[in-house]
Amino acid sequence: MTGTPEAEPQSRARLFAVEVDEKSLQRNNTNVEHEREVAIFDLLDGNSFEVIGRDDGPYRLVISLAEQRLQLAIGTEAEPVVVTHLLSLTPFKRIIKDYFMVCDSYYEAIRTAPPSRIQAIDMGRRGLHDEGSRILMERLDGKIAVDFDTARRLFTLISALHWKG
Repeated sequence: MTGTPEAEPQSRARLFAVEVDEKSLQRNNTNVEHEREVAIFDLLDGNSFEVIGRDDGPYRLVISLAEQRLQLAIGTEAEPVVVTHLLSLTPFKRIIKDYFMVCDSYYEAIRTAPPSRIQAIDMGRRGLHDEGSRILMERLDGKIAVDFDTARRLFTLISALHWKG
């Protein structure tokens, strides 16, 4: 039998739009802006995002800070917000602080350091990023199911809320 193959239907357990609330952002520099733009682009290109107990995706996500907590406002194509989750930032504070220190070292090193030093710093940066992603997955457990790549990109966006540049 010939013809065009049927296209696989897109999963409903995904994000179709992601936004970081501008009012929640700290003063950013170009490195942070670039990281945020890449994370959103990569998230929209491929993600796994399932709101537990719901089957009305795909979803829109707005990330912001509210009352010193992380706010995840989740909507659908039909409704701007169907559920909002507030997460304590306490479990993220140390990892985000360490992550920023290493990121600052990394951006400084790429100007002057030898490749071996840059690679070592980058490995540390990736390790902290992975740790933050795992913490995020644990905090979302029972509320939102995400795969590790989606958690990594979301952690980048959460970090952007705290970057003081």
